Amino acid sequence: MQTLAQTGRFDALVAIGCVIRGETYHFEVVSNESSRGVTDVQLATGIPIANAILTVENEAQAQVRMIQKGTEAAQCAVEMANLMKALK
Repeated sequence: MQTLAQTGRFDALVAIGCVIRGETYHFEVVSNESSRGVTDVQLATGIPIANAILTVENEAQAQVRMIQKGTEAAQCAVEMANLMKALK
């Protein structure tokens, strides 16, 4: 993602993914680190990134939430890109 942000070709990005809870603590680590990674790239590049990484208990939850989350993230990315352009 940082490579995409550094190209200068994009006004905003959307991080899309899904972390499904398993039987270990690994879920917590992956969830937290994915969010931190998105934030780190934003801070390092100045490119806004809408976070659409789902953290769910099971695949059924992911199926229910994925379309709405993706739609909201895309709308957010466009709004953030427009805001950044207006501030320049």
